[in-house]
Amino acid sequence: MKVDHLFSIFAWLFIAYSILVYLGYLVGALFSFLELREYKQNNLLENEVPLLKTSNLPAVSILAPAYNESVTIIENVRSLLTLNYPAFEIVIINDGSSDDSLEKLIATFQLKKDTSPHYNFIATAEVKAVYKSQLSSFASLTVIDKENGGKADALNAGVNIAEHQLVCCIDVDCILEQDALVKLVKPFLNSTKKKVIAAGGVIRIANSCTIEDGKLVKVELPKSFIARAQLLEYFRAFLMGRMAWSRIDGLLIISGAFGMFDKNLIIEAGGYNTKTVGEDMELLVRMRKMMRKKEVPYEVGFIPNPLCWTEVPEDLNVLSRQRNRWARGCAETLWIHRRMLFNPYYKTLGLLSAPYWFFFEWLAPIIEFIGILFFIYLTFTGQVNWVYSISFFIVVYFLSVLFSITAIFFEEYSFQQYKNLKDIFKLILASFLDPLIFHPLVMWYSIRGNIDLFRKKKGWGKMTRKGFTK
Repeated sequence: MKVDHLFSIFAWLFIAYSILVYLGYLVGALFSFLELREYKQNNLLENEVPLLKTSNLPAVSILAPAYNESVTIIENVRSLLTLNYPAFEIVIINDGSSDDSLEKLIATFQLKKDTSPHYNFIATAEVKAVYKSQLSSFASLTVIDKENGGKADALNAGVNIAEHQLVCCIDVDCILEQDALVKLVKPFLNSTKKKVIAAGGVIRIANSCTIEDGKLVKVELPKSFIARAQLLEYFRAFLMGRMAWSRIDGLLIISGAFGMFDKNLIIEAGGYNTKTVGEDMELLVRMRKMMRKKEVPYEVGFIPNPLCWTEVPEDLNVLSRQRNRWARGCAETLWIHRRMLFNPYYKTLGLLSAPYWFFFEWLAPIIEFIGILFFIYLTFTGQVNWVYSISFFIVVYFLSVLFSITAIFFEEYSFQQYKNLKDIFKLILASFLDPLIFHPLVMWYSIRGNIDLFRKKKGWGKMTRKGFTK
């Protein structure tokens, strides 16, 4: 085969791949819109008020691992304590922090060691002590102090201690909406024919927002471009991605920042996998496979409400470590459950979800990077058809912008967190800059993540935070 023919084949393969990617986005946008519209019609605010007054709501254990979270931990615990829900406990897991997180918790909430016996359903690193507050106003607060074992190990320790059937696993740096638990518990209440094994909600970005006494009091657009680009990314991922997968019950991931699970099923599945950095995705896939093998009808719920607000990285080094870890976590999960790929036994999961994540989530940055190298080679060898190349770039660029603007529309159609017209224009401007600045960075960080995966790197990397605006 001639070299020119080989290059031509490569070029057409890249085009075909791009078309498939954007067709997937288009179908996802359609499904997401239908799901959003249906949710808005069926979930009115007045339907939630009676829920808070009933005594039949299941009690919930909130599990929040903390590692060197001294900057935000007190603010976040206060936020959790003020949640509007009739029966819940908060379990903070101090995972061997080297800062003064534990000391702050003990002093602020007057914690004392609790000697009650606890059973280790899941093996974890050594638990040094369990603390309870001596103040009646903080009676629902429990703090576990343990040796460092990573986030997955910390969550397993929390599952062992949790007193209630439903566990809500969150990142301790998150701020939850006051009615977050009321909304997230709905899938567990409304499903009659299938067992709900987990439910997740939309994650929003708290950078530049005003937080007072652990509550979000004013929503502001992030001031930095890096945070705004991530805001658009979250719009696309949650409102146009996970909403679509939820409609066909094909979700492969419940965000580790905020998700609710059936505790007994977590224990039955063996708990969070401590050997992967993508423990949130891997657990849900394993639970879904377990339910399929048991032949028990089940489903995974998803709530489009902005229930959880988190601080995203604005420092490029921190962002790099985060995306590096996400890439490794995705690849590790797909490898662990590789037999599910194209396997009709797992139905939607095997025939749609797993192949999509393989080709369009894990492989996407790799294929894009190879395409860039291929284009550079053609440029230096004088083989570029510039009319075709520029036309292709313009089409891809404006399609990317279009999908970001569509995601902004979905946000305005659904919950309108950004009501100022100036903020909308700023987001649209960020949509035009995102493909040129932010996306290449994320692609490169994902490439480095895959390189580190083959180098068998296991660490999370240091995730420093600025803390919330007061």
